[in-house]
Amino acid sequence: MSDAPLYLQPRLTAGPASLLRAGPFLHGLVDGLGSPLAVVLPEEIGRNVAQFAAVLRRHRLGGRIYFAHKATGSSALVRHLAATSACLDAASQEELQHALGAGFTGGRLMATGPKDPAFLWLAARTGATLNADGPGELEQAARLVRAHGLPRLDVVLRLSGFEAAGARTLSRRSRFGTPAGALGPLLDLLEKHRDALEPVGVGYHLDTTSTDEKATALEGCIRAVDELRSRGFRPRAIDVGGGYGVSYLAHAAQWERYTTALTEAALGRRAPLAWGGYGYGLRVENGTLKGSLALYPAHRPAAGPAYLDELLSRPAPTLGRPLGTLLLESLCDVYAEPGRALADQCGLTLGRVLEVRTDTGGPPWVRLALNAGDVGLEDHGVLVDPVLVPRRDEPPRADGSDGSDGSGGSGAVGVHLMGNLCLEADLITRRTVFLPRLPDPGDLLAFPNTAGYCMDFTATRAQRQPTARKVAVREEEGVWRWCLDEQYWPVTEAGG
Repeated sequence: MSDAPLYLQPRLTAGPASLLRAGPFLHGLVDGLGSPLAVVLPEEIGRNVAQFAAVLRRHRLGGRIYFAHKATGSSALVRHLAATSACLDAASQEELQHALGAGFTGGRLMATGPKDPAFLWLAARTGATLNADGPGELEQAARLVRAHGLPRLDVVLRLSGFEAAGARTLSRRSRFGTPAGALGPLLDLLEKHRDALEPVGVGYHLDTTSTDEKATALEGCIRAVDELRSRGFRPRAIDVGGGYGVSYLAHAAQWERYTTALTEAALGRRAPLAWGGYGYGLRVENGTLKGSLALYPAHRPAAGPAYLDELLSRPAPTLGRPLGTLLLESLCDVYAEPGRALADQCGLTLGRVLEVRTDTGGPPWVRLALNAGDVGLEDHGVLVDPVLVPRRDEPPRADGSDGSDGSGGSGAVGVHLMGNLCLEADLITRRTVFLPRLPDPGDLLAFPNTAGYCMDFTATRAQRQPTARKVAVREEEGVWRWCLDEQYWPVTEAGG
């Protein structure tokens, strides 16, 4: 049984890595704006858009990259996105209003998710594409178009429940979309509303990263396009949804080592790796290991743009040829809706160390001026090490290792990270985290890559604790500058 530190070193691209080396700048931000503090890097989202667009070009496909707005509440990221070639997927009336105020025009917007009449009306009024869940939504949209004298509304039909011939690929059941087998009645309805609705495509949105399920759904959408054309409609796009994933960790070996150790800990073959012996879904009953790891796969061999490339290169389940080739032959553009993947490397969350306790009879406790809701990594099943940003003058390290694979480090210490709420459950992460040294009060812990979901989705004002303020930063000639998130525009200079 090895006692070597089980690091989970974050993957950092050049921008965030440079920012984490700017310790005095980060401490100055927290000194002035408080802890917790969310920091976003708007220029990173532009780089991610370019990488997704490059995949479509490699497959000689046209299309649109729609950012799933629900992944972030940052105005700076959305405003910067408006200055790129990207489009945006709004899942609420408020997100749609935010996108319009950030510089998007209706033709670059898609309305998804559950829709009330006000959301539907604003989407139709501004010319956004409607990603329609079912017949009731189409009926309501057609009535609004006629009642208000609006132009025909572009519609993408969201389908679900695809099945492949031969060996059956089971899909996780979704509450969204119309079963593919019920496409006929849906087309009957569209024929009735030809004066109000224009079906421009079909799509799916699966709650999975399984390429098997997505390949089955994409092939089903290609067949659905043929059905629309046989009815005299002119669809031109297939929406391949989201779920492209993010690889949070720098080293695959660390993830394999850690998940193996979790299994050993559950079986009692090594000391627990988390607070209270928590097993992240694994348990032992009568000497038998049961359950499965309820964790996001923090290291992925293919994520983001590489995942889209893999999907388009994959042979269709029954038609045999690559899905990208079939899309090209079908004269269909690709609509993609990445959320987390477009926000990859676009932000981090800072928390100040308030107290360090070594009298715990186990790993030291480090109390931070933030809570679990401000970080959200644990709630989304993402395990990754924070980066220690010392108050005193020493370079921060992403882990305590003395080698490139994070396997050693003589000064390493395992700690538990406690939040600022008066709740036993307020653990920043249940996992025992390894740091290069024991932190001092006043040091910062930086949690990388929280811009996608983790920064905003779970933040609350519980016990009247403040939620994290948000700033946008950019590096200019080696100097980091910042402004408040809501004050950022792509055409203005960062101030501080």
